[in-house]
Amino acid sequence: MREDVLAHVASNVRRLRQTAALSQAALADAAGLSRRMLVHIESGGTNISLSTLDRLAAALGVSFVDVVSDPARSPQQIEALAWRGKKPESHATLLGSVPASHDAQLWIWSLAVEESYDAEPDPEGWHEMVYVIEGRLKIALEEGERIVEAGGFAIYSSAQPYRYQNVGRTIVRFVRNVVA
Repeated sequence: MREDVLAHVASNVRRLRQTAALSQAALADAAGLSRRMLVHIESGGTNISLSTLDRLAAALGVSFVDVVSDPARSPQQIEALAWRGKKPESHATLLGSVPASHDAQLWIWSLAVEESYDAEPDPEGWHEMVYVIEGRLKIALEEGERIVEAGGFAIYSSAQPYRYQNVGRTIVRFVRNVVA
């Protein structure tokens, strides 16, 4: 993995906020954050959840990729670590993004045995397509749980809370496409 997705967040948020002529207080309020949290984000002194990054992007009127990527690199080749679990085998890497009606993202995920990831709802109209490469993945959705085995896939609206959980006896690896 080339770099952590948070490597460019501080400078991108500060630059995008200034371009939008927003004060830290105004952006924090629009994103539902405390001003103190935004100060820490812009100084690079805090870890931040993916859902908080989504809220910041929405408040700035830009995409998630605009907030996290290296401005000098193409969005088609991001290759940045975006999430780490409690165990070293659990992580998610944002591989790239292309324009869709709003956005499209390609991720590669892995979860260690008994590891899980809880997600907040995406905006209405967003969907996910998950393809399991190896292992056994449980996706918990409002309408129920889906178990996806290696070689299988699931497509669902991500405008709802959902959870990924490794329910197998080995690491689970899967590809995740997010489309809006």
